[in-house]
Amino acid sequence: MIAEVLSKSTKSYDRDEKFAAYRTIPSLQEYILIDQYTMHIEQYFKTDNNKWIFSEFTDGDSSLNLSSIPCQILLADIYDKVDFNTEE
Repeated sequence: MIAEVLSKSTKSYDRDEKFAAYRTIPSLQEYILIDQYTMHIEQYFKTDNNKWIFSEFTDGDSSLNLSSIPCQILLADIYDKVDFNTEE
């Protein structure tokens, strides 16, 4: 599993070219993109027949269930202490 925290300057690269490069890693089973400016997580996981499944989470009460390792975490816990009102 690889998890990335997105920044404004690299989020397009992380979603496109970097993810394409990561998909060439045979052992990679899951890719998580975490937005640092809004409560938003994208999850991609690989099925047994090499198809990638996309899920999107935006609600603090939602649980992110990792498929590559036994782990379940609330979005509210991931974003605990993040202040979205802070200016850069």
